[in-house]
Amino acid sequence: MREILTGAGPFRHANVRLYAFFTIFYNARAYYPIFAILFLDLGLSREQFLTLNAVWAAAIFLLEVPSGALADTIGRKKLLVAAGAMMTVEMALLLFAPQNGGWVLLLMVFANRLLSGASEASASGADQALAYDTLQEKGEEDQWDGVLASVMTFRSAAYFTAMILGSLLYDPSVLAKVIPALGDLEKSLTLRLPIALVFLQGIACFFFALRMRDIETDDEERPSLKKAFRTTLSAGRWVITTPLALMVVLGGVLADSFARTFATLTSDYFRFIQIPEWLFGFLGATFAITGIFIPKIAKSLSQRFTPRAHLLIIVCWSAGALILLGQAWPWWGIIPAILTMAVLSWTDFLTSRELNKIAASSQRATILSVKGLIFNLGYGLASLSFAGAVAGFHQNGQSKDEAFHSTLLWQPALLAILIVIFALWSRRIPQPTRET
Repeated sequence: MREILTGAGPFRHANVRLYAFFTIFYNARAYYPIFAILFLDLGLSREQFLTLNAVWAAAIFLLEVPSGALADTIGRKKLLVAAGAMMTVEMALLLFAPQNGGWVLLLMVFANRLLSGASEASASGADQALAYDTLQEKGEEDQWDGVLASVMTFRSAAYFTAMILGSLLYDPSVLAKVIPALGDLEKSLTLRLPIALVFLQGIACFFFALRMRDIETDDEERPSLKKAFRTTLSAGRWVITTPLALMVVLGGVLADSFARTFATLTSDYFRFIQIPEWLFGFLGATFAITGIFIPKIAKSLSQRFTPRAHLLIIVCWSAGALILLGQAWPWWGIIPAILTMAVLSWTDFLTSRELNKIAASSQRATILSVKGLIFNLGYGLASLSFAGAVAGFHQNGQSKDEAFHSTLLWQPALLAILIVIFALWSRRIPQPTRET
């Protein structure tokens, strides 16, 4: 981490150092711990918030493939500059969105979600590719593992700091205690503070990207947009027609989509179970720490069970965690929240591991991209399902909080039905021999 700050080792190359700062400022966003309640406090309903997150997932789904091809054709720097610019604009939209502004608010947040998805798709992989190309140009590609390790360590520290800082800035009572000179602040002001911080991060990312330079590569190696779509469609057909791969992806979507929908709503859930807002960041940091241990557990289970059995363990774990979430115990509800969040890294480990094992080297990266596309599609559908359930319960006379609670209680039943269907469908798919 010190090498990044001092520009030593491989970070003496401007592109590599700028990649480190870009990815850290881009990903460690201070509004993450209060993500859901930020939008709700601006004036959105839960249904609108979840629907707009489905829009975000759709934007990534539609733009992931063309953005990757564009990065290889028009240059990675241009995509990163665009990503930084869109991040800045998306945060400006939130910063100036009128609280309880009706259709104006809804349109501004809709534009925010579209730009956020487009920015994510543009930045995806382009920053790493540019840094790696730089090392390759210098004949130092063997330094890449060290670069990744340093950047991941720095990013984890930045993420930890951003999570805590974001929740503290959001809570006016905490700010008044920490900085008494500020006096009593209005919530309408403090809810903008994490947004303003991320807005500044977006500006920083834009300028980091501007200072990068593209590395010249052999033009014959650059895929066209048409070829990128053709390659992706080919990988998609392989997933659909390869029973084991299809089982891994569908089982992964089943676990990931429900857990990721909850991940989007964690701050709303914490408020519902009476957790003070200043604690949200600390809880988010706790979730990040638990992610360190999950891969070790997943690795052990992968060696003991077939992929199908392991997937069934994960989805049943997810269903059990959702049942406990539905109880909405004050304070104690944190425990099932941790259990649910663990599903995300657990599923990612298993699906990536199994797909890497069965995919041909020539199409491995594309198949993993297809997995990501399908996971985003599943997340979008799960968000729309949750939003529809909340709206339905609310229309039947329940209050907003009652409708939210009823949907939490309803989710495990839907997942249980899907688990049974998955278990029956997958039982005849041949499984690889267990490792010893």
